[in-house]
Amino acid sequence: MVISNFDERWILMIKKAPVYLTEEGYNKAKKELDELINIKRPEIINNIKETRALGGDLRENADYHAARDEQAKLEEQIKKLENIIDNAVIIKAGNPSEVGLGHSVTIKYLNEQELEEYKIVGSQEADPINNRISNESPIAKAIMGYKAGDVVTVDSPNGKYNIEIIEIV
Repeated sequence: MVISNFDERWILMIKKAPVYLTEEGYNKAKKELDELINIKRPEIINNIKETRALGGDLRENADYHAARDEQAKLEEQIKKLENIIDNAVIIKAGNPSEVGLGHSVTIKYLNEQELEEYKIVGSQEADPINNRISNESPIAKAIMGYKAGDVVTVDSPNGKYNIEIIEIV
């Protein structure tokens, strides 16, 4: 693969960006990396050796090319996880007097009087279906630094709306 000067600059920028993770997320990334390096990589290398040993013209060996493609994807995933781990900043929720990374927050949507609880995590661990929102999401951006009882305006792609911070844990 050819990497242009633009790509190299982009990669260097990414490598320097902090990756906010909970301790659980950090441990999960380390476990996945270990599995990829120590289990999956040797399996793929063995598969490449076996398909190569079948003989014939490698240019016409579809199994060999599929194994090489799988290896390339694996190496890309390994580099991504190494970058995440190397640039990880472990989130330790501080005093719950104001909203910050790692806190669980109960909010009330004022236009619907509906309560919702979210945990604010880094973008790598965001899982909106399980109410784990990124610190870069519109709601998290709006409430960071505010206290229970504060009413804030969320500026989202769907428009503006108000929410009240009910509880911070």
